[in-house]
Amino acid sequence: MRFVSTRGKAVASLAQALRQGVAPDGGLYLPEFVPAADLSQLGGDQGLPEFAAAMLAPFFAGDRLAGQLDAICGEAFDFPALLVRPDVSAPGLHALELFHGPTGAFKDFGARFLLGCFDRQDERLTILAATSGDTGGAVGCAAEGRQGVCAVILYPKGRVSPFQKLQLGCWGPPVQAIEVDGDFDACQALVKAAFADPALSRTHGLTSANSINIGRLLPQMAYLGRAALQLHEATGKAPGLIVPTGNLGHGFAALYARAMGLPIGPILLATNANATLADWAATGAYRPRPSVPTLANAMDVGAPSNFERLAALAPGRGPLDVMLVDDDSIRARIRRDFAASGRIWCPHSAIAAEAFARLDPALRDERPWIACATAHPYKFAEIVEPLVGVKVTPPPALAAILDREASAIPIGADLGELAVALAPGAIRIGEAA
Repeated sequence: MRFVSTRGKAVASLAQALRQGVAPDGGLYLPEFVPAADLSQLGGDQGLPEFAAAMLAPFFAGDRLAGQLDAICGEAFDFPALLVRPDVSAPGLHALELFHGPTGAFKDFGARFLLGCFDRQDERLTILAATSGDTGGAVGCAAEGRQGVCAVILYPKGRVSPFQKLQLGCWGPPVQAIEVDGDFDACQALVKAAFADPALSRTHGLTSANSINIGRLLPQMAYLGRAALQLHEATGKAPGLIVPTGNLGHGFAALYARAMGLPIGPILLATNANATLADWAATGAYRPRPSVPTLANAMDVGAPSNFERLAALAPGRGPLDVMLVDDDSIRARIRRDFAASGRIWCPHSAIAAEAFARLDPALRDERPWIACATAHPYKFAEIVEPLVGVKVTPPPALAAILDREASAIPIGADLGELAVALAPGAIRIGEAA
């Protein structure tokens, strides 16, 4: 399998696409064709590592990483993605709980998969990752203590929750957090500018762990495909998917899994008040704009990078809708569902639950639906607890870091300042735990 840039000027193997993150022409890598999933080799009763290895095999075909795929999946998928019914009064709704990993967010799957691939490269790499909240924590956790890779995490000052800030800056070498005086889009622009600077990129061996890297999307396709197949086997119907999305990586992964032939029905992308995708769905015009802060801060993206991939897949993407859920609706959904069933959503997962509630009843009742529950509510306790009136208990993995200290290097949204921060001796990325 070869991978081609969305801008048509670059071709790479899988290992090269993972290593580069962004194509040399500035585009994002996609497989040169959409491989058909071999449903005879896939079953909803398979363990997640086995399912992922079978589903993702076509992407690794002919690549030097192909012989490592089973081991990579075994490392990345060593915690569950649980499909549960959050409310017995809504039998058609299933929640795909993606927060049982070490940092309590769905980004754990992609980060651990990508770091497993990087561990099997032949050079020392520096991951440069922009984060709106959850990606950085997952990458930092996955990178801590590794020998062959460093991780530098850029996050927007004042735009992450208190726990997220701890989770971004608490990891030991070779991980370093950088606090950027700007929003997520400014962090993302800095990462892209660094990749586009040949000297900077070459000196530090830069690569990406954001969803601009195809290696982040592959594992997301796998757990979404398996959940859909589980419900299809149980009901005979292709379930609908409701995917909270900001930078559009998770949403694109759902679209791609369906394009491969997994039994997935309608896909509803649920966004917060950042209206770029909702406006595009309504008008057909894509107009990126500065992001606005919301309760669902990990989705605060005004210029979603993966729209470039969506546009490339668009001719065959099938039914797709986008629903915008504002902060007042997030609060109301958290209160309402806790009162009705005792279920506590994080703000991002509440967006998916609210989107399900807004579906036309006929559409809602014609098939089962899967709402992606993307983060543990404890990560947003300062938002959730006043709404539900109870304390949220941290799972063991999150409780384990509460006594750690966090640190970050403050910089402006300026490539020169980032270059200084990356200079040898400025930060601890050259060390190993």
